[in-house]
Amino acid sequence: MAAAMAMAVLFSLGGPVLAQTSEGRELVIGTRAAPPFAMKNQDGEWEGISIDLWRHLAEKLRLRYRFEERSTVQELVEAVSSGQVDAAAAALTVTAARRQVMDFTQPFFSTGLGVAVMRGGATAWLPVLRTFLSFGFLQAVLTLLAITLLVGTLVWLFERKNHEAYGGPPVRGFVAGVWWSAVAMTQAGAAQDGPRTLPGRILAVIWMVASVVTIAVFIAGITSALTTQRLQGVVRTTNDLRNIRVGAVAGSSTVEFLGTERIAFQPYNLPADGLRALRAGQIDAFVYDRPLLSWTVRQDFPELDLLPITLDSQNYAIALPLENNLRVSLDVTLLESLRGEWWQQTRYRYLGRDAAP
Repeated sequence: MAAAMAMAVLFSLGGPVLAQTSEGRELVIGTRAAPPFAMKNQDGEWEGISIDLWRHLAEKLRLRYRFEERSTVQELVEAVSSGQVDAAAAALTVTAARRQVMDFTQPFFSTGLGVAVMRGGATAWLPVLRTFLSFGFLQAVLTLLAITLLVGTLVWLFERKNHEAYGGPPVRGFVAGVWWSAVAMTQAGAAQDGPRTLPGRILAVIWMVASVVTIAVFIAGITSALTTQRLQGVVRTTNDLRNIRVGAVAGSSTVEFLGTERIAFQPYNLPADGLRALRAGQIDAFVYDRPLLSWTVRQDFPELDLLPITLDSQNYAIALPLENNLRVSLDVTLLESLRGEWWQQTRYRYLGRDAAP
């Protein structure tokens, strides 16, 4: 109860406290283009999830500020850590390396890394090939073959003395039985050289009915597996990235993740550069923050696909220099704002159906 009262008092005093600590000066807020979190509209004004959030906080805390653009993530990080800017509102993720040189507010957005691939093309057939080379597929085929051999052997044993097609040397009769079993399984002509004995015909009926069900289940299983593989794409886990050519934005948190996982990659200055390389076939997959990647693909690269997987986990926050006296007041106001309807509407305006946490 005491803690709640203290937070309420701090929140109510947030404006005056900030006015005193910032000495009424105009704050410099660093940012960089990272749609949909920070971008310029047709009038050249900054907008986006992070930009709107900062404006909302600044209005509540009565802060004067101006935006100052940086070209790359690394430049933005250096500007915050060196104190060139008072805060950074863009698409900065909280990492251990960055936390050593700067501070962060409470996270306002949680996500992970997305993977973009070329729609169709040779790479799209890798999941299909993977399915046919999988142990599950081999196991299913071997099971069908085993049943076919068993039924063929029984037919030969039942018919060898009563049917000339299965008589003669054992090998000849066995082969004829297996052949008939395979033909019956595929429903391609079971009547030819069919069993004549009662046990043989009973077995034939059971096998023909069972084979219809077996083949249907087998085809359904393969179809489901192929559909799942095609939907998941060439990359399903982190390990799959080691077998293909990967691109990433230099200096981003994606690079830290790929380095930790010992995954080789081609660096690019901007996401659009990497996606153009993907479109040109220079790389097989491009890894980047999922919401930023989703936005860029939808807006400018409709020929690419964003796979339905999320790698790693990331939290976006407003960056601050170390030992910054804005931190507590910003956190209180931020946490209060994230619980309100305003934040839900802001997320939906920029992310649409991807706005759900």
